[in-house]
Amino acid sequence: MGIKALIYNAAAVKGKTVIITGASDGIGAAAARALHGLEANVVIVGRSPDKTKGIAEEIGVPYYVADFSRFEDVRNLAARIKQDHDHIDILANNAGGVMGVHRELTVDGNEMTVQVDHLSPFLLTHLLMDILIASRATIINTASAANRFSGTLDVDDMKLDHGYGRFSAYGKAKLMNILFTKELVTRFGEKGVHAVSFHPGVVATNFSASSGGFVGFFYKSVLNRFLLSPAEGADTLVWLAVSWPGVDWTSGEYYTKRKIYKANSQAYDSKLAHDLWEASLTLVGARSG
Repeated sequence: MGIKALIYNAAAVKGKTVIITGASDGIGAAAARALHGLEANVVIVGRSPDKTKGIAEEIGVPYYVADFSRFEDVRNLAARIKQDHDHIDILANNAGGVMGVHRELTVDGNEMTVQVDHLSPFLLTHLLMDILIASRATIINTASAANRFSGTLDVDDMKLDHGYGRFSAYGKAKLMNILFTKELVTRFGEKGVHAVSFHPGVVATNFSASSGGFVGFFYKSVLNRFLLSPAEGADTLVWLAVSWPGVDWTSGEYYTKRKIYKANSQAYDSKLAHDLWEASLTLVGARSG
């Protein structure tokens, strides 16, 4: 990507409170390092206590530990964040990954990939929405080009009871991220909330290597020298955080390499976005508001 592309406008983020989930490794950790270096007030969230604490101590920022496969953890996380912060400038929903070869349900009864990649970020955002509105915050959702290979998204089959495949499940969850972003703008844009999603690129991270099978072999082999570094993968996230919605980027859109990128055609279906929101509210046990 080049050194020039990784130059940021520090003044735009200095002193802002930025919460990044999935920040114990990979692009989340890289974004946390970059934004902390630009004097943002970074707060990180991770699943692994040891890894999350390690990154937090390395860069000198506060942290929370939460497992997104458990809604109880997400609710506790939201409560702790609200107790500690009365203002949030940026919420980066970055946690997620490709889950097991076989369909697995969480303790909450949802398909694992859909819960970790979509439902838990949805719930966290929902629970923080009063602060996000008051702060006129920006919500940045980490999606993926995998959304284009999701197959047909059926909001009546959010638990993926029919035709499960690990990568189609991931693709569906990433499509949900994009639809969630668009519906956030529809529902809360007039209240000053901005939302955007992005594809980080194909990055050499532990997330990639843990995929298993041929894909895992690809990431762990010598071929990974051609993949993006975590810092390069985090570039669009960091750029979105340090630039201005409505000036540098358009709220509700899906980006890669700092440019609007074409998503799955289903991502532009406003009714599907609405229906996904309502189905998600039901699955996380929340009410519309």
